[in-house]
Amino acid sequence: MNLVIDIGNTRTKFSVFNHGEEMISVPVEELLPSHIEILLKEYPSIEKAIISSVKDYSPALKELLQKKLKKIIEMDEHTPLPIENCYKSKETLGKDRLAGVVGAFHLYPENNVLVIDAGTAITYDLVDENKQYLGGTISPGLEMRFKALNQFTGRLPLVERNENFNKLFGQTTGEAILGGVQNGLVFETDKVIDRFKEFYKNLYVIITGGNANFFDKKLKNSFFVHFNLIAIGLNRILEYNGEI
Repeated sequence: MNLVIDIGNTRTKFSVFNHGEEMISVPVEELLPSHIEILLKEYPSIEKAIISSVKDYSPALKELLQKKLKKIIEMDEHTPLPIENCYKSKETLGKDRLAGVVGAFHLYPENNVLVIDAGTAITYDLVDENKQYLGGTISPGLEMRFKALNQFTGRLPLVERNENFNKLFGQTTGEAILGGVQNGLVFETDKVIDRFKEFYKNLYVIITGGNANFFDKKLKNSFFVHFNLIAIGLNRILEYNGEI
């Protein structure tokens, strides 16, 4: 069994995999050594772990994992991957973006896949049929767009997302912001997919991240939703490092 730990800026998620199948996935504000102790009692067959972190974490957590498990990988730009990373500034590439494309290629091997991660930022990343991660784009996410209109103007209110809003334009300032932000994001995403399809045929589109459900029935392009895509990618990276 494998333990996958994804430490983000605001939330941490740990998952347990058995032969490629995700057994559990648990979000926590902070992963503590006590969590690991409980987890290992529940799943004593866990032998390997991979940690992807965007910030420093407890040395005691690392020490416990090293003591309890046979193998630990702390993912960085030097970690061997089952795909070719063609990104030029590998040291600045988000580990979640890289894990996402690894997970995408694992799910749809030998295909062109566009991964859209709709979180704090929205990222569009491409892995092609030749197992090459070619790069992507980064754009402000949904909540960031709402906050920007409020914080960088004198009078515009802070508006929250409303998935039931389906008007082309608004007749109040709140509706106008909803239309601008939400329709704008939908139009952007559809156009990005259209452009990628012009250059990469038979393109699969995967949407992941906390706002993935926002796009349900809004995009004209078809897509798959995989909320656990990052964990799948990290587990595949861990498995790959056991194969080489």
